[in-house]
Amino acid sequence: MMMWSNFFMHEEDRRLGAVGRRRAHGARKASMTPENDGKIKLALLLTSVGATLAVLAVGTEFWVELNTYRDNGSAVCDAAHLGLWKMCTKRLWQADVPAGRDTCGPAELPGEANCTYFKFFTTGEDAHIFQRTTKKEVNLAAAVIAVLGLAVMALGCLCIIMVLSKGAEFLLRVGAICFGLSGLLLLVSLEVFRHSVQALLQRVSPEPPPSPALTYEYSWSLGCGLGAGLVLILGSGFFLLLTLPPWPWGSLCPKWGHRAT
Repeated sequence: MMMWSNFFMHEEDRRLGAVGRRRAHGARKASMTPENDGKIKLALLLTSVGATLAVLAVGTEFWVELNTYRDNGSAVCDAAHLGLWKMCTKRLWQADVPAGRDTCGPAELPGEANCTYFKFFTTGEDAHIFQRTTKKEVNLAAAVIAVLGLAVMALGCLCIIMVLSKGAEFLLRVGAICFGLSGLLLLVSLEVFRHSVQALLQRVSPEPPPSPALTYEYSWSLGCGLGAGLVLILGSGFFLLLTLPPWPWGSLCPKWGHRAT
């Protein structure tokens, strides 16, 4: 008889515990009002645009274009474009180059291309482009900082998804910090890459043949990275605004503050 009473008491405690957990989960979901839910989804849509631009920038090799001059007495000219992981040299027909342009390019023109991945990620060797040598420490730092930015951005996305699916509103501020930090890391990566381009242009090889005169111009991949950093920082600000209590806004807009409370 005692065994059955203990069994029923254990089952009752387990049922009450399950009910309590469901009520607690329901209370957390109830604290997420439809208005706040919509604002969070809108901010997440903005940051998803920044995330798409960030992945596109880091994964492509059109960060900078290096162009030789056209007046070389030949029907072809050389150009190159590179990013964080790969560089491509191209031999273009001068007839395809837009009229009025003194340098070879743009790199998107059809031509004979030769693309290789940088070896300083594997064997530690520097790359050579137009008798110039990269400074692998600076290029490696730019790539590592960009990858860290993507990792922190992914962590921020996970936090916001947990807020929307589980009602864990305390992760909203964590996600905002992650997005802001990822945007800053991407901007720092752009600046480090800019220094790597300057180092490449200055490290001219003394060995023959002589190095050609070069011009450079930043391309669309770097523009995507710049836009991604700014959009992620803006999205971080929106998420931080959503974590603020309603009373500061009530003093500026009494009707809005009364409606929020």
